[in-house]
Amino acid sequence: MGKSRISKRTSSSTNSYASTATTLVFLALCVLGVWMLSSNSVTPPETTTRNTITRKEPQTTTTKSNLPAFEDNPGDLPDDAIKSDDEANDNGGKSQQDQKVAILPEISKDSIVDNGGDAIITDKQESSAEDLHGKESSEEQEKHKESENQNTEESSFTQNQRIEETTSEESKQTSINNEESEQSRVSEENNVENQKPNENIQMPDELDQEKRLQQQLKEDENRENTQESQYNEDQQQQQQQPKDVEMSNEEKPETQPQKEYQDESQQTQAGSQETQQKEDTKEEGNTESNKGTESNTVETFPAVENTVIPKESKESKKSWATQATQSANEKERRKDESSGNEGTYETTWQLCNLTAGPDYIPCLDNEKAVKKLRSTKHFEHRERHCPEEGPTCLVPVPEGYKKPIEWPKSRDKIWYHNVPHTKLAEVKGHQNWVKVTGEFLTFPGGGTQFIHGALHYIDFLQQSVPAIAWGKQTRVILDVGCGVASFGGYLFERNVIAMSFAPKDEHEAQVQFALERGIPAISAVMGSQRLQFPSRVFDVVHCARCRVPWHADDGLHLLELNRVLRPGGYFVWSATPVYQKLPEDVEIWKVMFLAMSSLTASMCWELVTIKKDKLNSIGAAIYRKPTTNDCYNQRKHKRPPMCKEDDDPNAAWYVPLQACMHPVPVDNAERGTKWPEPWPRRVQTPPYWLNSSQMGIYGKPSPEDFATDYEHWKRVVSKSYLTSLGISWSNVRNVMDMRAVYGGFAAALKDLPVWVMNVVNIDSPDTLPIIYERGLFGIYHDWCESFSTYPRTYDLLHADHLFSRLKKRCKLAPVMAEVDRIVRPGGKVIVRDESSIFREVENLLKSLHWEVHVTISKNQEGLLSAQKGDWRPDTYVDSS
Repeated sequence: MGKSRISKRTSSSTNSYASTATTLVFLALCVLGVWMLSSNSVTPPETTTRNTITRKEPQTTTTKSNLPAFEDNPGDLPDDAIKSDDEANDNGGKSQQDQKVAILPEISKDSIVDNGGDAIITDKQESSAEDLHGKESSEEQEKHKESENQNTEESSFTQNQRIEETTSEESKQTSINNEESEQSRVSEENNVENQKPNENIQMPDELDQEKRLQQQLKEDENRENTQESQYNEDQQQQQQQPKDVEMSNEEKPETQPQKEYQDESQQTQAGSQETQQKEDTKEEGNTESNKGTESNTVETFPAVENTVIPKESKESKKSWATQATQSANEKERRKDESSGNEGTYETTWQLCNLTAGPDYIPCLDNEKAVKKLRSTKHFEHRERHCPEEGPTCLVPVPEGYKKPIEWPKSRDKIWYHNVPHTKLAEVKGHQNWVKVTGEFLTFPGGGTQFIHGALHYIDFLQQSVPAIAWGKQTRVILDVGCGVASFGGYLFERNVIAMSFAPKDEHEAQVQFALERGIPAISAVMGSQRLQFPSRVFDVVHCARCRVPWHADDGLHLLELNRVLRPGGYFVWSATPVYQKLPEDVEIWKVMFLAMSSLTASMCWELVTIKKDKLNSIGAAIYRKPTTNDCYNQRKHKRPPMCKEDDDPNAAWYVPLQACMHPVPVDNAERGTKWPEPWPRRVQTPPYWLNSSQMGIYGKPSPEDFATDYEHWKRVVSKSYLTSLGISWSNVRNVMDMRAVYGGFAAALKDLPVWVMNVVNIDSPDTLPIIYERGLFGIYHDWCESFSTYPRTYDLLHADHLFSRLKKRCKLAPVMAEVDRIVRPGGKVIVRDESSIFREVENLLKSLHWEVHVTISKNQEGLLSAQKGDWRPDTYVDSS
C-alpha cells in the first residue's frame, strides 16, 4: 500500500496561507487515520511515484487448516485479497518496528479523499504547501529517507532471521525480499487451491479421459491425506511450542506423521521442509510425464480410488512377533540375490508334466520327497513337502472346462468337466454326498452324519446346546475331515464361516469339490505337525466321523485341537450310523468312545451332553474346554502333561506336534480370557486385548491403528474395487487376501456374498489372532512356497504390497506361476505395490497372457487389475 509522506516542518512561519494549509493537512491526516482504523480493508488508488517512499517486507500467507493461529497471524485472507506479482512488488507492508509511522493511501492528482465532509484536501493545496516549504524540508527529507531505508533493512533482517530458524539459508540477506516476494506468489496460488479442496473442477471437453482420472485422483488423495493426517496434527499441536512468526505456506512443512510412522525419522525438521518444497515443486511436472509413460498400458475407469495406506513402521516391528520367529523348526529359506534383470521376461512357459495333471499341488504332490520319507505312520505322506525351487510350469486345464456356476446355485451343482472325478459319487452317493446327474455333479446337502440334509443337523446341534448360538456367539468354526464340506456350505445360512479341511487322499478331489461349490476349504491332514493356525481362535471345532484316532499317541491329535480351540469353546463329535449296524463297527465305537471319555476327562474337558438325532440315527457328544486352570492343577495324574513355559502355542509353521497342553490365560488383558463380541459387532470392534501402549503396524496405538485400517479399506473397496476396476462381482465367490494385516479388506467385503481367505505371511507381524477375533478366518503361509489348494479354485486374489517384500527372499516367476495355478480362468488379481516392483509384476502377467486392465502409477505406488484368460502353452516340460 502506498504511503503519503508529510514533511516535518522545522521552523515557524508567519505566513497565514501556510498556517491554513498546515491546519487542513493535519485535520485530514487525523480523519483519514480514523477512517483507516475503522475500515476492514483498504484498496489503494493507483499509485504514483511522486514524493513516495515504498517500504517492502516479506509477505506471509497461511493455508486454511485446523492448526491454531499464532499471535501475529492475521487470519486467512479472502480470495479477492490475493495479489499478483505486480501488486506484490508495488505494495508494501508495515513492520512491527514501524507502528508509530502513519500509513496513508496515496492521493492521486485528481482524487479527493472525503471522510464525511469534515476536511477536504485538494491536490493544489498540497502542492502549494509543499512548494512553500520544499526548500526548508529538502535536507530533512533526505535524512528521513535514509532513516526509513535503514529501518526497513533492520525490519526485514529481523523478520527473515526468524524464518531462517526453521528453514535452511537459501540466499544471502540482500536477496531475501525478492525471493520472499516470489514465494508469496506461489504460496498464495497454492492457498487458493487448498482452501477449496472439494470444489468440482470442470475439465474442458477436449481433454482425454486419462486427464480427468488424474484430476479425480488428486482430489481423492487430498481428501485421504486430510483424514489420515488428523491424528498426526493433534499430536504435533501438543508438542509444538508457540513461535514468534507465522511461516509461509512454502516454508511450513506439511503435517508429517509422528516419529514412529516415518522410515527416515532421524531427519531434521529443516531437512524435511526442504524435501517437501522440492517435491511440491516437481509434482505437476511429474504428473504430465507419468501420463506419457502410462498411456500405452492404461485402460481407465472412472473415479479410481488410489489412496495409499500409511507405510508400515519399522519401529512397530519390535512390538510384533512373526510366525518365522515363533516357529523354532521353520524350514530354512533360500534367499536369492536379484541380478537386476528380472524386470523384463522372455520366459517360455510350458505345461507341467506330472501324474497329478490338472490337479497338481506342488507341495502335496512332491513324489520325490514322499519316496524319501522314513515313515508314514502319522500321515507324513499327506503333509507338505515343497520342492526346493518353486515350479515355473503351468497346470493344464481339464478338457471341456466351463465357466463355474455362480453362488448360491453352485452349492447344489457344478460342471462335471470342471472336476471330472466320479469315485466319491460311486462310494458316497447313497449318503447324499455327491451324485452324477447328466453334465453336472449334484450335491443333495447330505453327508455321512446328515443324510437328510445339513440344515436339520445344524439346528439339532444348537438344540442340544443352546449356548452354541450359531451366528452370534459362534462365528468361526473348524471342520475336521470335512468331505465335500456341505456342513460348512449350509452354515452360511446361520452367519457362520467354517474353515474346512481334509487330506488329498483316496477320496479324490473332496476339497476341490468344496472349492468349486464356493465353500472355503484347504488340503491338510492331522499328521505329525501343527495345523497352520494360531492358538485359541476357533469358537467350535467339529468332527463328523472324521476317522481320526483321537486316543492314539497319548491323544496327540486331540491335544492339537485343544490348542486351537478357545477357552470355553465346544468340541462337537458326532457318530455315524454305520457303526450301529455291523457288530464289529459297534465294538470299535465302544472302544473309541471309552478311550475318548478317559482322554477328555484328563484334559479337563467337560462333557456337556450326548444327544441322539432320530431322523439321521446318529449321536453327538459335545465337550467344552475349561476357562480356568483349576482343573489342571488338581489332577492326580499329570497326563497329558502341561507344555513347557518356553513352548509358544502360536508357533505353527512346520512345528512338530507335542502331547501336552498349554495353560489357559488368566490375565484379563490377555487374549483368551474373554469371549469376543457377538457377531456382527466383533468385526468392527478392536479386540479388548489390543493394548494402547503397543504400537500398531502403521505406527499408531494398536486400537487406533485397527480402526484406521478398517476405514481405509472400506473407502478403497466402496470407491474403487466395487465400481472402478471392471470386476463383475456377481462372478466372484472365493477371494484370497494374499497379505492380510488386520483383515480390513475382508471386513470391508462382509456384506457381499463372498468369503475371504486371509493369509498372514510368516515374515510379517503375527496379526492372524486379530483376524479371528473379529469373526474372520485365515492361515499362515510363505509365498515362496505353494499354497495348499487345488488349481483353479479362487475367483479373485488381492496382493497389497506383497511382491516387493517377496523379492527380497525368492524369485517372482515361481510366485506368479502359483498365482496362475490358483486363479480360475476368467478370474482376476488386484495388485497394489511399489513402483520399483510394479513393472516386473506387469511383465510377468503379460507373459502369462493375462489381460491387464488398469495400470496407475502415482506417488511411487502402483495399482493393477488383471484378468486370467484361457491360454495354455502347447508344449510340456521335459520329464527327464
